[in-house]
Amino acid sequence: MNTFFRLSQPMLISLFLLISMNMSGQTNMNIKNKKITLNVKFYQKLNSETIILLHGGPGVPDDMLEIVEILKNKYQIITFEQRGVGLSKCKKCSFTMSEYISDIEAITKELEIKRFHLFGHSWGGLYAQIYADYRPDKIKSLFLCSPSSGTNKTWKQTEKEVMQYNKKNTTKKEWLKMGWNSLLGMLGNDKAYQKLFKQVLNNYHKNYLKVDINNGFLDKIVSKPINKTRKEIIKYKNLPLFSNPNYSIQITYGDNDIYGKSKNKLIARFPTADIITIQNSGHIPWKHNSEKFTQILKDFYRL
Repeated sequence: MNTFFRLSQPMLISLFLLISMNMSGQTNMNIKNKKITLNVKFYQKLNSETIILLHGGPGVPDDMLEIVEILKNKYQIITFEQRGVGLSKCKKCSFTMSEYISDIEAITKELEIKRFHLFGHSWGGLYAQIYADYRPDKIKSLFLCSPSSGTNKTWKQTEKEVMQYNKKNTTKKEWLKMGWNSLLGMLGNDKAYQKLFKQVLNNYHKNYLKVDINNGFLDKIVSKPINKTRKEIIKYKNLPLFSNPNYSIQITYGDNDIYGKSKNKLIARFPTADIITIQNSGHIPWKHNSEKFTQILKDFYRL
């Protein structure tokens, strides 16, 4: 005798994740949002709260595996390559902030996640602020790690600060090459931006560690999302005061971070946040001072 039954959508999603999950508990997924496909990594943990990690850039992918490893034993984790980056294909799409917001909406809708914790690094920290301003009802907590300071004129100020940081950490020859590759990148040359960001990452890690930046990572950096997102950030409204959010906020900076006075505008925007300056660290604290940053994560997420 045959038995017929209908699987609900949550059951179908769980069955798909179980089948496609690799040995590390990671599931690779392609999630559609209108004209684009987002490359998503989902570390599922049943009956657990969710943390979404937003990488920096814009246009520079980072799976933030060190952070995933710390958090995934208690939380289910989502990372994704942002629109136009890596395997997140975006041939005919825009890069407005509303479209970036819709990407998070598409992912959480597909995985049926109503509320979640949001972690953002660098540009991802600004992306997180923009989303939290738009959908405060979905935020359980906000962790801003070395976040970009703001939109509009504030973004232009941070660009100058980052430029000064890079100039200070390069030789004259390296600086001239950075300027040339930046110009070519703004004209749409992907290889030029790949060379530029290889130097940028070396500058960020200078005095902390020597990094091996492989070509597979660099190949994921393309000019379109960098150039178009930058224009949309500058056009976007100034972010408001987060005066009384109903969730906790953690903000961290390295004591040798890439941002200068502009970060005071961000700190003023979040009067209820806990602010920590991490000693002996630059812009990427999980690599520069992993012991201290791990403890901050554990304290905030109650691990």
